Amino acid sequence: MKVVNEMSIQADLQKIRKEKLAPCYLILGTEKYLQDQVRAEIQKKIQIDSQDDLNFLSFDMGNASIDEVVAEAETLPFFGDQRLVFVENPYFLTAEKVNNGIEQNTDLLIDYLKEPLESTVLVFFAPYEKLDERKKVTKQLKKTAVTINVQQLNEKEVRQYLLNTLENAPIQMDRKAIDLFLRLTDLDLSKMMRELNKLLLYGQQQELITVKEVEQLVPKTLEHNLFDMTQYILSGKTEQALRLFEDLITQGEETIKINAILLSQIRLFLQTKFLMKIGYQQANIAETLKIHPYRVKLAMQEVRKFDEKILRRLFDDLVEMDYQIKSGKIEKELSFQLFVLRTGQLLKS
Repeated sequence: MKVVNEMSIQADLQKIRKEKLAPCYLILGTEKYLQDQVRAEIQKKIQIDSQDDLNFLSFDMGNASIDEVVAEAETLPFFGDQRLVFVENPYFLTAEKVNNGIEQNTDLLIDYLKEPLESTVLVFFAPYEKLDERKKVTKQLKKTAVTINVQQLNEKEVRQYLLNTLENAPIQMDRKAIDLFLRLTDLDLSKMMRELNKLLLYGQQQELITVKEVEQLVPKTLEHNLFDMTQYILSGKTEQALRLFEDLITQGEETIKINAILLSQIRLFLQTKFLMKIGYQQANIAETLKIHPYRVKLAMQEVRKFDEKILRRLFDDLVEMDYQIKSGKIEKELSFQLFVLRTGQLLKS
């Protein structure tokens, strides 16, 4: 997957702020936070500040036609210098098949793109990893439009984006706090920047953010809690594992769901350990298992600590426990507690 360079998107945003807008843009990629940044900068440049502005229209191509888009693009601005037209979800640029979709007249759009109006800024937001380069409309759009890549950032780029943001922020974070912050926000740029705002508010009282503040202020998902529980169980920290289990039950989580996610985590550890044994690297494992490389990195760090026989035993125990709970042979919460206690004894022997 092609990833966007963080410096490149900043350069693109600077061009929007300082230079004359192009008549057509293609915003290509799946990172919503970066999409929204581009969206906001273009609206600010044209001084569009509301959905009711007469010189602004937005079309979702799931229920709009190219005829409507081109008609609006060819309309002169009302009492202004430029007209802004957003085209959302242009699936006709991809190989995607849409059931009951509108028959799109792509030839009409191709003709417009050959000679676009200077007074209209036509922006295509394509939240896809790639387009169908074989299509004439895609070829013409890429020839005419200024393309801004907003693909999902990899771990290194997300980390650098955070560090760059912190350089201009009134707070500091130590390395362990940054590592935990990235894990709890799942390398999701939108989520990361949203949670960073909380830390910035807290930073008005305390400039240095440590692991303690991140744990207090950034909420954990069930998956995050079960990642911690997996570490507790595999490290023989029975008391911490049981306490976390009780907390999750108090919060309304179901034992069967907890068991299923824990089983998935142990399965990932086993798969990772096997693939590492035959020489696979992080990228190869992520591609083979079809999961985010960062999850693989965390798994690789953990599985080196544990014996494969123990992981297999825990996996089998979880499968058996799942069967016994679902068949009503044992009370579900008691079953899980016994599993944690048995595992603790197993690790001590």
